Amino acid sequence: MAFGSDERTPLTDAIDAELRERGHEVVRFGALLPGGDDAWTHVARAAGDAVASGDCTYGIVCCWSGTGASIAANKVRGVRAALCGDAATAQAARVWNDANVLALSLRATSIEVMREMLDAWFGSSPTQDLKYRAMIDELQ
Repeated sequence: MAFGSDERTPLTDAIDAELRERGHEVVRFGALLPGGDDAWTHVARAAGDAVASGDCTYGIVCCWSGTGASIAANKVRGVRAALCGDAATAQAARVWNDANVLALSLRATSIEVMREMLDAWFGSSPTQDLKYRAMIDELQ
């Protein structure tokens, strides 16, 4: 699981711990590494590259609002990053958009809501509905 942030916060520490508890190998990017790059553009693209290359199946990217990280990650071909603020949106992103990167706001996401979003994210799978698959494939 690729995990990048432009700063290290109690939320990023909780995300890292939660992912490990769920059995994921976490590959960290940006400010989550000692001396790591703290530019959200670089962090999100690096995490996106890890997902697009197949080195990581999924990714999580964070910045203050989550918006910049989602935009930067989406610049990587093959990444479908979704900025989510609740479990229903995270589930919809996986089901209807086959999102492979979850973008979160460091400012607006509580640890409890983050756990709910991860439950929804990992508990959902992309639709096999041909209409939606065709729309997702258009993005490739």
